[in-house]
Amino acid sequence: MTSSRRHALKSLILTIAAKWLDEEKAADIAAKEEYMTEHCTKPSMSGDQAALMETCKKLHALLDKLDEERYDLASKVGKADKEIEDLNIKVVDLRGVKKPALRKVRMSADAMLKALLGSKHSVNMDLRANLKQVKKEVKEEPQEAAGDWRKNVEDKADRKKMFEAT
Repeated sequence: MTSSRRHALKSLILTIAAKWLDEEKAADIAAKEEYMTEHCTKPSMSGDQAALMETCKKLHALLDKLDEERYDLASKVGKADKEIEDLNIKVVDLRGVKKPALRKVRMSADAMLKALLGSKHSVNMDLRANLKQVKKEVKEEPQEAAGDWRKNVEDKADRKKMFEAT
């Protein structure tokens, strides 16, 4: 399908949809007017002041009744919403809260303090700088020279003879 054909079809669909929306709006307006003529008759303004006062009292009574119904319905909806919220909380409690898997974060102590305290505070967390410098003393033990093993054996033999002689 070519782009011009696609564009033509799209514009045709949009014009049809716009026409349908206009028809729906007109139908809604007609339905509202029909409802208003059916339920709200025009008051007769002829007569004396007492008749007009009586009509006003009837209208006020009707308004009060409608306000009470609206309030009752609003309170019922509020109770239902609260009950739904409580049930949702119970469902979450029963299901349990899933703990997310923790990820290993590689962050130095300086970066962590900077993230916690903000960029205003520059804290140096070089712990090694505060440590004392200790030099290792190398103990020099006289190492016995690895000499001839025969000599060592002869020395031990001399000691053995010394013990045997006594």
